[in-house]
Amino acid sequence: MTNVFITGTGHTPFRKWQDTSIETLIAQAAQQAITDSGVDQKDITEIFIGHYGEGLIDQGFVASLVLNAFPQWRYLPITRVENACASGSAAVHQGCRAIANGEHQHVLVLGAEHMSGSANPGACLAKASYIAEESFPSFTHAFAHLTDAYFDRFSEQTLALAKIAHKNHQNGLRNDLAHLRKDFDLEFCLTESPKNPVVAGHLKRTDCSPITDGAAAMVLSGAPKPGTENAKISYWQHHNEFLPLSKRNPWQLEGCAHAWQQGLAKTQLSLDDFQLVETHDCFTIAELMQYEAMGLTPIGEGSRALDEGWVYRDGKLPVNVSGGLKSKGHPIGATGVSMHVMAARQLTGTAGDMQLPSLNRAGVFNMGGTGAANYLSFIEAV
Repeated sequence: MTNVFITGTGHTPFRKWQDTSIETLIAQAAQQAITDSGVDQKDITEIFIGHYGEGLIDQGFVASLVLNAFPQWRYLPITRVENACASGSAAVHQGCRAIANGEHQHVLVLGAEHMSGSANPGACLAKASYIAEESFPSFTHAFAHLTDAYFDRFSEQTLALAKIAHKNHQNGLRNDLAHLRKDFDLEFCLTESPKNPVVAGHLKRTDCSPITDGAAAMVLSGAPKPGTENAKISYWQHHNEFLPLSKRNPWQLEGCAHAWQQGLAKTQLSLDDFQLVETHDCFTIAELMQYEAMGLTPIGEGSRALDEGWVYRDGKLPVNVSGGLKSKGHPIGATGVSMHVMAARQLTGTAGDMQLPSLNRAGVFNMGGTGAANYLSFIEAV
């Protein structure tokens, strides 16, 4: 696979930007990435933008919005990419292909979403399930269904879910871009209360990523940026899975497992070769199941990764040091790009208070729907 270099990154703070439009967020992230890269704006020759939409805002057709802030890009090919919660990584992978096939030297990848203005974002997100069979009133109910299936198949894991929430909020305290920088202790995450009510099934508010607005961006290039630390995307692959849960085992993420198995086999790597994973914790049950899918533990034993301390900041494979979707936030179309930005900054030593020591390689896994779209990237320090 041809290496693709991340030469510039941009990232707005993730929060509820009720008085700021998606157009403004896109422009801010794009400008940051261009400035960071040092690339002349005229040398950007294609743009990809991840955006879910589906009624979250009135404005559709967001691809050309970037031109209002950058009129010099008029007539460039700009494509909006959508694959549910993995829309951002879908845009990243399109950008990787554009560089790898030699067609472009520099492309801009964006991801953006504005969710806080929607009257019913949960219903908009529920469209990422199989409507013909699954009448979930919100997307939280879809993952409550997976949680029930996991608990019934293996054992009740409320403590493990609380540990994931607590871990990711502790990590998020170090991330000044995170939406929920709150010091939720384990007991708070574990206990139902007026401030932590049950949302659906076994899932409490602390098990759910927040409704968030934001944008992230990267400049991808065919050569490294001279005179500085670089990160490269050395592997990228995408695997789609059945949309109906009736065609899958709801207690495991088989598409995620397939993505990791293929990625490790094709690159001849093992999890021991990674020092960081940013993974798709839209709900705490998703992160627990992803420990198993990536091969960190056997199926049904994901809680062991927490009990042994493996996935904590000081563990053998830190997971979601950025705070993950749980603390950082999950503005749908921006999420996948954000995850790549967080990993790239770790690998280039520019992650600020989040910085881990001695990183060589990170994995990024971004999932769409209840595991129907599965995007895996490996990023390395150069």
